[in-house]
Amino acid sequence: MRLTLLGSTGSIGTQTLDVARERGDIVTALAAGRNLELLEAQVREFHPQLVSVEEAVLAEARERFGLLTRVIADSAEIAAQPADVCVNAMSGLKGLAPTRAALEAGRAVALATKEAMVTSSHLIWEAARRGGGRIVPVDSEHTGIYQALVGEHLDDVAELILTASGGPFREGPADLSGVTPAQALKHPSWSMGRKITIDSATLFNKGLEVMEAASLYGVPLSQVGVLVHPQSVVHALVRFRDGSFKAQLGPTDMRLSIAYAIDAAPSGMQAPGDVRGARRRGEVAGHLGFHLGGTLDFSDPDLERFPCLGLAYRAGNAGGLSPTALNAADEVAVEAFLQGQLSFLGITRLLETVLDETPGGELTWDALEQTDAWARRRAGELISSEVYS
Repeated sequence: MRLTLLGSTGSIGTQTLDVARERGDIVTALAAGRNLELLEAQVREFHPQLVSVEEAVLAEARERFGLLTRVIADSAEIAAQPADVCVNAMSGLKGLAPTRAALEAGRAVALATKEAMVTSSHLIWEAARRGGGRIVPVDSEHTGIYQALVGEHLDDVAELILTASGGPFREGPADLSGVTPAQALKHPSWSMGRKITIDSATLFNKGLEVMEAASLYGVPLSQVGVLVHPQSVVHALVRFRDGSFKAQLGPTDMRLSIAYAIDAAPSGMQAPGDVRGARRRGEVAGHLGFHLGGTLDFSDPDLERFPCLGLAYRAGNAGGLSPTALNAADEVAVEAFLQGQLSFLGITRLLETVLDETPGGELTWDALEQTDAWARRRAGELISSEVYS
């Protein structure tokens, strides 16, 4: 299979290349940020025809490996390149424009950029309809729902349920005011990037996933639930209107979700809930030997201890520009926490303030960009005021 990959030097990107290496897929184009050392190694191994980097390092990149491939500074051009599947593993809102470009160019997108669906789902689906592109999510929870829905009728769905490990602070300490970045980065189940790991510690990431699930599968937010499941073996469940459940289980290895999304993307969704099955191309990373045993525990999330999840539900129900503002504020808040400029509990207080102040208005591409910029600026002002430190 021929792949293009956006965000190749990040956690999902490097694991996508693990899958490509194992399966013998051809990687025709890569997009990365500033990590030129790792990107150069990827270029030398996979021999892509085209590579994109940030403008600030474009000259250096061309000097380092410009003789091996064409180097540009436009990830949207990478996304639109001909390929069987475009894997978008870019984190944050910067992954939105390439997602749009890929779909408008008719590409099948394995989407790990949850912010695209969180902030602009109807705009993304419009792009897919215009260009003929398709979407299959990469996140383990959303891919789990996808697999559970294959062969089912969406009208029969009573509830989509996402599982959460509960993060490093599920059971303690009771007082989270003194939590350090080092403590918050110790996720008990998954190996992920720094930003998503902090979001998992606050459960904000699960809130983003709730909004994403509603947008992907065309169900009301009230029909998307969360269960804390410390073992992280069950990734998602679907409750049907007859009262029965289907669950998707597996090891805590994102390469399984990535592989399935790549396999399913060419026949993936062009509209919410338009789920179609896919043939699996064999074992991934030796997981046929995975032993399923022991106890599986489930409980409701503690919204008082982890209020960021409740804020995400609130933003999703408000709709419009609220999810965009909340997402942007969180990106600023998490970075400030990692830099020691904001306390762990200050993340929640900052997000609530920005959400309270979010202006109303219709969701358009221009309004989305303006709201994103406003929320980042306002979050920076709040951090500088030291009220939330």
